Amino acid sequence: MKKSIITTVILSVCSSAVVAHDHDHSAGTDEHALTTTFEYQGKPATKATIAANKAFAKTLDFNNTKGFEETRKGLIAEFDETTAAIIWNDYRFLEGKTPDTVNPSLWRQGQVNHKAAGLYQVSDKIFQVRGTDLANMSLVRGETGWIILDPLTTPEAAEASLRFALNNLPEDGDLPVVAMIYSHSHGDHFGGARGIQKMFPDVVAYGSKNITKEIVDENVLAGNAMSRRVSYQYGTVLPIGETGIVDAALSNAVTKGELSYVKPIETNHKADIESWTIDGLEFIFMNASGTEATSEAVAYIPSMNAIWAAELTYKGMHNIYTLRGAKTRDALLWSKKINEVITEFGAEADVLFAAHSAPIWGNEDLNDFLKLQRDNYGFVHNQSLRLANNGVVMQDIGWEIQNLIPETIQSAWHTNGYHGTYSHNARAVYNLYLGYFDMNPANLNPLPTQAEAAKFVEYMGGCKAVLTKAQGDFDKGEYNFVATAMNKVVTACPELQQGRDLLADTYEQLGYQSEGAGWRNVYLSGAYELRHGIQETVLKGNSADVISEMDMGMILDYLAVQVDASVAQHNSFTMNIVLPDINETYYVEMSNGNLNNIKVTKKSAADATFTINKEDVDKFSLQQVSIAELLKTKQASLQGDQTVIQKLAKSLTQANPSFKIVP
Repeated sequence: MKKSIITTVILSVCSSAVVAHDHDHSAGTDEHALTTTFEYQGKPATKATIAANKAFAKTLDFNNTKGFEETRKGLIAEFDETTAAIIWNDYRFLEGKTPDTVNPSLWRQGQVNHKAAGLYQVSDKIFQVRGTDLANMSLVRGETGWIILDPLTTPEAAEASLRFALNNLPEDGDLPVVAMIYSHSHGDHFGGARGIQKMFPDVVAYGSKNITKEIVDENVLAGNAMSRRVSYQYGTVLPIGETGIVDAALSNAVTKGELSYVKPIETNHKADIESWTIDGLEFIFMNASGTEATSEAVAYIPSMNAIWAAELTYKGMHNIYTLRGAKTRDALLWSKKINEVITEFGAEADVLFAAHSAPIWGNEDLNDFLKLQRDNYGFVHNQSLRLANNGVVMQDIGWEIQNLIPETIQSAWHTNGYHGTYSHNARAVYNLYLGYFDMNPANLNPLPTQAEAAKFVEYMGGCKAVLTKAQGDFDKGEYNFVATAMNKVVTACPELQQGRDLLADTYEQLGYQSEGAGWRNVYLSGAYELRHGIQETVLKGNSADVISEMDMGMILDYLAVQVDASVAQHNSFTMNIVLPDINETYYVEMSNGNLNNIKVTKKSAADATFTINKEDVDKFSLQQVSIAELLKTKQASLQGDQTVIQKLAKSLTQANPSFKIVP
């Protein structure tokens, strides 16, 4: 028998990450290389980069050490060697002086993040493990046990962090974890769920409104592209060190592996502010969806006078648009939600703790922090639109807004662009309201990138002529346009090794100058892959475990994005999918090259009917049973026109997990 529909789904989404090595473009000896050979530790900073970073350092208030003090406050236990080995040990180089190859503001942020190295007490009944992953794991004492807020990215990191916490808590370390709460729909806040469940099988999961749908949209529907792009933003392809990854903005780094997911009970069903009692403890959840994540909630714990800010705040400016790719956030809503937190909870709160960075203690300090965070996102929104309303286009708006930053915002460390820069956030606001097109007719329908690059270099006299001019600008430290020009050259003449080398050198220097961790990692990842070929993606979002928590409609939606319309237009069919154990039926139709599905109350007239328990779909997605076994034991059946399976199989494609990003 041909592949069944479920077989096709799972094979296409659950295959392990592929290591795809492109042609080796290691730099050799030529007149364009800064050194005669390239070594993995990277090349030195140029004079222009050293000068740029020194000039930038003069704008920073290094006498303000409050961030370091707050990070170390409340330390209960420093990491043992096993726990430190998850991430922390790899970043000990940050304990040294700022090197020429790192923007001094980003180096300081890396140092602050590196100071997070153990179990910390936030208040009498709130603790955090910080430094084992991109996010913090928070532990709140309930009536009968512990409540985990955000169980990290991978099961391995979650389990190791929780064991460390339970072994070092001042008291009640022998109590069970009875609940875990996901603040929002990003992988570092739910991906370790199975690790917690493995230790405490009866744990109950809670999550923000519509969290499962938004997780699927981000990690599965766009999962292949997302996983590839994540490797650039978080520098997972880079060596760790002064010429590689130095920080991930939110913490030093994200753990590697596959996300897991335990489907939660969702909060905020009836209202944007709801009171929930979890293990005898009241949480007042406020819906913050559409701010930092498309599904997110912050919470207030009245008995502890504590605000759990989720990722609505952290000690830096966040992304309105995230470089890895995601639905653009609403900066105005973000500002308003922070204002709502101030209004609802600010008068009573004594402590603010969050999914990233150290807490803020004291009512006055936490309100000052929230107001400046609020005003920063409001500033980005309002000034971006003011500029746009005066004709400033997307390409220019990121440069213009940097000239407008108020002194109070510019002088505060926790508004700096480590994660979201003013430049790409301003462009995100422009795009949210006005889209990618700036109304310049020249930009309405440009040539495809390859054809455009060919004409570009033809107009400038050919690839080698552009290379000569670009080398002159590189020597003067004019890296931004060199990157633009050499990208065209490498696209048009990919075999020109000198072009690849110069583009890699240019990206590297731009990375060394970047304050934003994502910008640095993107530039250096581009340089790395130009020199060494495509690297393996090491963090997988569309894992079998995440897929197992999808409902059938979500699975079919994901299947639809794998359909090649040019083939599917010749392979139309209709089919019922019946899930008897949960009493659900879906009607599936391939028509006009598009795969449609709808949940129905009863079977419709169709070419075929596929019957399978949802429980068995989940087992198969976790590779615990095969479709052949299910059909053989009659736990699944296919009735009607068998060719519908062949038609579907012919129409499906499988995404390349290692597609090229740089030419």
